[in-house]
Amino acid sequence: MSTKIQVEHLARVEGHGGITVELNDDGAVSAFRFDIFEGARLLEGLVRGRSYEDISPILSRICSICSVAHSLTSLKATENALGVKVTPQTELLRDLLYRGESIQSHALHLFCLAVPDYLGYPSVTALAADHLDAVKLGLRLKKLGNSIQETLGGRAVHPVNAIVGGFGKLPSADSLVALRAALIQGVADCETTIKVLASLPVAEFCHADTVFAALSSPENHGYYSGDEIIVSSNGQRQSVRAADYRSLSNEKAVPGSHAKHSSFNGRPFMVGSLARLTTNAQGLTERARVAMDDLGLRLPSDNPMDNNKAQAVELVHDVHAGLAIVDRLLRDGIKEERCVAVRPKAGTGTGVTEAPRGLLVHSYTYDDEGRIITADVITPTAFNVASIENHFRSTVEQSASKDVPALTKKLEMVARAYDPCISCSVHLLQRRPSVDV
Repeated sequence: MSTKIQVEHLARVEGHGGITVELNDDGAVSAFRFDIFEGARLLEGLVRGRSYEDISPILSRICSICSVAHSLTSLKATENALGVKVTPQTELLRDLLYRGESIQSHALHLFCLAVPDYLGYPSVTALAADHLDAVKLGLRLKKLGNSIQETLGGRAVHPVNAIVGGFGKLPSADSLVALRAALIQGVADCETTIKVLASLPVAEFCHADTVFAALSSPENHGYYSGDEIIVSSNGQRQSVRAADYRSLSNEKAVPGSHAKHSSFNGRPFMVGSLARLTTNAQGLTERARVAMDDLGLRLPSDNPMDNNKAQAVELVHDVHAGLAIVDRLLRDGIKEERCVAVRPKAGTGTGVTEAPRGLLVHSYTYDDEGRIITADVITPTAFNVASIENHFRSTVEQSASKDVPALTKKLEMVARAYDPCISCSVHLLQRRPSVDV
């Protein structure tokens, strides 16, 4: 008798999506889908014809969780297109701003979305009834990340202070001193976080060879700097220039999903924390390396559930790295500098960064007046959809029991381990049809 496993609404993720897996009479997987019901966000159409000054403020509002990522990736693409080279201080401040977003996003996902799965709770509210200290811990770390965003970006959500060529207003010494105190508390909170994560039940129900892709940042395991993407598979590494991102985003429409599928050399790939550690672990702080050992995380991993552990490791790394940046800024002092002057011109530029959930691409073409002609925005979840589906299949195939409730829980845990932002995964890029002459 055939069996159908269906999750009509996947809870504890951003957006509206579901899961469908069908088994034939002998228990073999005959169909598997990550159902994406969201309509197209029309991201590219929002900015067409707009001035370069308007692009980042508009696109940062696509997502409240990843607003910094969209803002800084947009600025990177625009500055690339217009030939703007920002100062080292701007680069450093953007690095710290990005780490603030990663801290708040990882803390939210781990404690409010993922941990309830491991401990058998339907929600963070139910979890708080029995594990209030753990929930407070997660919210305290999220507040730390938000404070960094507010100090540097002007707002905790949808920053307005990061602009083309630099920052509208530089942080004061007093605000950095306050951040330093919060980061020191964050260091202690991260120690407790690793203990909490290490105490969770193991999740060893899915193993599969996985291709990973991440921005190369070998020196400091960062999210903003760099223009080279590393694709890693079975110990083999290939490099892709940011400008050649379409070799990764060769999107194709698939039945049952409004999000397209991407592949590299014909294979789906995973982006996100686990991919970043796989390609850039040498850039981790010493304490983050210890945290990886404490969690039993071995790289490369063939278990998508290890993305949760990887987020915890990055949380430790970012708090320590953020503290080091603040100490450097306080020691050297903030230089009062103006934004780099911008001269509008025609050009094409691509910005690739690492949002908390993985690779984020913004690519723009400007006209002579600095107005957008075409834009392309591809989010981490759009890259991940095909890989998520592959791990759905492996989860069911490797399960000794075909009990539907048990399988359903495992499938939901795999989906949530990717920390998907479903609403941002659907975009529509209009292309002119080819014409035979």
